[in-house]
Amino acid sequence: MKRVVITGMGIYSCLGNGLDAVRDSLYNGVSGIVFDQVRKDMGFRSALTAKLEVPELKGVLSRNQRVYMPEQAKYAYVATAEALKNAGIDQDYLDSHEVGLMYGNDSSAEPVYKSIQTMLDKKDTTLVGSGAIFQSMNSTVTMSLSCIFRLKGMNLTVSGACASGSHAIGLGAMLIRNGLQEMVVCGGAQEVNPYAVGSFDGISAFSTRESDPTKASRPFDRDRDGLVPGGGAATVIIESYESAVKRGAPILAEILSYGFSSNGDHISVPNVDGPSRSLQMAIKLAGININEIGYINAHATSTPVGDRNEAKAIYNVFGDACPEVTSTKAMTGHEMWMAGASEVIYSMLMMKNGFIAPNINFENPDEDSAKLNIPAKRIEKKFDTFLSNSFGFGGTNSTLIVRNL
Repeated sequence: MKRVVITGMGIYSCLGNGLDAVRDSLYNGVSGIVFDQVRKDMGFRSALTAKLEVPELKGVLSRNQRVYMPEQAKYAYVATAEALKNAGIDQDYLDSHEVGLMYGNDSSAEPVYKSIQTMLDKKDTTLVGSGAIFQSMNSTVTMSLSCIFRLKGMNLTVSGACASGSHAIGLGAMLIRNGLQEMVVCGGAQEVNPYAVGSFDGISAFSTRESDPTKASRPFDRDRDGLVPGGGAATVIIESYESAVKRGAPILAEILSYGFSSNGDHISVPNVDGPSRSLQMAIKLAGININEIGYINAHATSTPVGDRNEAKAIYNVFGDACPEVTSTKAMTGHEMWMAGASEVIYSMLMMKNGFIAPNINFENPDEDSAKLNIPAKRIEKKFDTFLSNSFGFGGTNSTLIVRNL
């Protein structure tokens, strides 16, 4: 089995555009959550959302390339361009090697809505436009990235709900481990428009703490009342250790293992057993002692049941030997299909810079979170190994363990 290493990262997040800006936001505990009047005017119970601007790519990409890209593909392009540059990879390298692509995405709501609205209003399907079909497919991100960067290896979208980005990295690592690819561009993207999340609002999944948006996302806090939607895109370049050494790449970290499981239970209510098994599998495959894990980036989205059951699962596995646990969703909101990838990058930035970002808004623990080591303020700490959890609707679970190199 080949070793799998991370050689590049890129991110477009409500915490900032690019690694340096995001690192600073994490260090200072800056929230990216705002109140969006447009959502309130649309009848949303909660008008809270992460704040992102859709990148302007005119002059960067051709019109023909841009017309096929919904907002999340534009986020993914920016993140991937940064990751490739960070990894020291140019277009000549991509043209002469079989580089794979595994990217998490599980919706493309705005193009579907706009296409249907055009058909209903104009009674003419030809007015929908040539780009609509490509923008509206779940595979829209990988279609765009593979064509723009002329990637010739595995080309696959991973739709695993809120674990999509994490599964994409884990599956990409499996391809490399088994010698099927030398390098894979992995990540996750999430659209931020209101059409994508209106149904979540309709089932009362969102926090209604609108009077103070930056205080609304409260993972593990006793008084949490729901999640806040976020989004953007995050990309990591992973490759075999041999490939990285051969091309003199900057080796940032090693992916030790990928654990996964299914709850086999309720479609939207998480349990404790499924996440516990995902954690246990990742630790077993990593071949390490739990005391070697210096930080846990929790999935915790600020929902009453989800946070409680994850806290139970983490304590089931780690007991009193649990390291610091935080959920960066306190600052970003729930980045959904992107989250599993972005949270690897957030954790990497902490590990590389010797700190653990605060679990902001954690003021009062509940019975289960009180058993965990959850810092509400930033901690200066050097650690070499972290574990990142991502769970999703339908009971899909993913756990990644990454070690510094």
